[in-house]
Amino acid sequence: MIIDINKMKVNEIRNIVINTEQSIHDYDVQMIKDFIYSLKNDTRKSVQKLAKKLNSNLKKYLKEIERVKNMYDFDKSYGEYKYIAGVDEVGRGPLAGPIVAAAVILKLDYISYKELILYINDSKKLSIQKRKLLNEIIKNKAISFSIARIDNDIIDKKGISWCNNKVFIDAVHGLKVKPNFVLSDGYEIKNFDINNEAVIKGDLKSASIACASIIAKVYRDAIMQKYAEKYPNYDFVNNVGYGTPNHINAIKMYGKCDIHRESFIKNIIKKS
Repeated sequence: MIIDINKMKVNEIRNIVINTEQSIHDYDVQMIKDFIYSLKNDTRKSVQKLAKKLNSNLKKYLKEIERVKNMYDFDKSYGEYKYIAGVDEVGRGPLAGPIVAAAVILKLDYISYKELILYINDSKKLSIQKRKLLNEIIKNKAISFSIARIDNDIIDKKGISWCNNKVFIDAVHGLKVKPNFVLSDGYEIKNFDINNEAVIKGDLKSASIACASIIAKVYRDAIMQKYAEKYPNYDFVNNVGYGTPNHINAIKMYGKCDIHRESFIKNIIKKS
């Protein structure tokens, strides 16, 4: 980013700053710092303001890199394992639809910060657009990923605790690369053939679990959007099966549909 700004108009400089902010991951950090230095030393006040703006965004970007590095380092702290998988579920609590789990193995021995998957987090803390974007990045960068689901009829027969454990196992066993160690969000996996440790609020601490959280959420939401077209009375497009007031009122009015968990809604039906 060797730019002579002395002969450039402010609008031209502003466009470069905007482009740099939007594509900040594509640039070398030192080059951005050098660019900011040249902006700061320009005599025009408007250019100096652009320097402050870009510098502020660079600081946020560097803070994000550090946050995600800590998540990767958290996973690596469990030992000298070649492959560590993170597994998380979505859909434990809804009144309708499946429970879904994803397992993800990341390349933890990154050389450059550019190999990190930035902005990963608990999927509930991300916008729909951000989740969808990260979903594709994770699938492209992961060493291996797998998604498993258990539908409502099995949830009713076996219970949600059994299904939660089983869907974790199925997701991990679906990986094309067998992990040496597994980190699971919140619940230790029982009757499992791989060393496993539960991490409370793992999707905030572990890079692998956070990635699993995101792709599981995107996958289940897509399922529920299709069900929303088939069963339009229950507002699945907005509640994705959770017990919102609109959803509960719809159950009272129309009764259950084929994807409702009878064991979850029996009290609602009794009162209707």
